[in-house]
Amino acid sequence: MNVRIFPAGSIQTNAFLITDTDRGEAVLIDAPNDVSKDVDPALAEDSCELKAVLITHGHYDHIGDVATFADRGVPLYGHKADQMMFESPECMRAYTYPPDLELRGFQIDHWVEDGTKLSLLGLQCEVRHVPGHCPGNVLFYFPEAKAAFVGDALFAGGIGRTDLPGGSFQQLERSIRERIYTLPQDTTVLPGHGPNTTVGEEISYNPYVSGE
Repeated sequence: MNVRIFPAGSIQTNAFLITDTDRGEAVLIDAPNDVSKDVDPALAEDSCELKAVLITHGHYDHIGDVATFADRGVPLYGHKADQMMFESPECMRAYTYPPDLELRGFQIDHWVEDGTKLSLLGLQCEVRHVPGHCPGNVLFYFPEAKAAFVGDALFAGGIGRTDLPGGSFQQLERSIRERIYTLPQDTTVLPGHGPNTTVGEEISYNPYVSGE
């Protein structure tokens, strides 16, 4: 799996571009503000067509450039619990940074839920619902590549905020234990902010949710 990471937007949210040059196809996971200026040259360099945008959750810093790709007809995937944020992102204006950030809504083409199976770039992808940071937070797990894109549920040595609307530490802790820590321990965890980690590393050392 060829993955490029593009931190973008006002708080440097990770966007992940997965490309398969043999197939000439690509998938983007999350699209923070202005990330298209990095994604488009990468697609051209690899001679790949963007086949899907997978959205881990609806917070403004993860969806700021989704409408750009929607305008081009790229299919969008997300969880229905975050529908309001996708379609009416102004509902998040109270905590956007900067306060005057441009917000454009969009329509999801394919709703996903816990257990949804997708076939992307010739790979199987399993969706797991991991609420707690955000009601519709999901992870996209590619077992063949031993990689899980987890949004803001889990970070290297940290966890997502639970003080925003719809957040709950108890729910997030349960999601991490039941939906992330149950993945193989050598699975690479690719979070919405910061560096990659592994499931085993977080089970052993995460100070917020231990593996016990």
